[in-house]
Amino acid sequence: MDNDFAETVLVFNHDGLGQADIPLRHKLVVSYFRTLIELDQRPKAVVFYAGGVKLVAEGTPCQKELAELSAAGVPLIACRTCLDYYSLQDRVVVGEIGNMLRIVEAQASASKVITL
Repeated sequence: MDNDFAETVLVFNHDGLGQADIPLRHKLVVSYFRTLIELDQRPKAVVFYAGGVKLVAEGTPCQKELAELSAAGVPLIACRTCLDYYSLQDRVVVGEIGNMLRIVEAQASASKVITL
């Protein structure tokens, strides 16, 4: 399958997918990333800010899937300010710690930005 996401940046601004209860949000985000991997869909980047930074920290339900995307060359960019706010900067287990400049540059270079 062609990589339809090759020029797309995905944005996660809360810790999961959708507005459901936390266990369901976590189950959905794992399923989403797993499906991207299985379909060989690699976004240009995945950015995390606000509560979304919890997805790259210790205890994340999607560490395995994010590690696979990272290993496949997908930049995973977490907002340093947000990590500091949640006291998670020393608990990042996958991806890179970036700043808003890095996030805006990723979005500006994308042909499409999807907020999930």
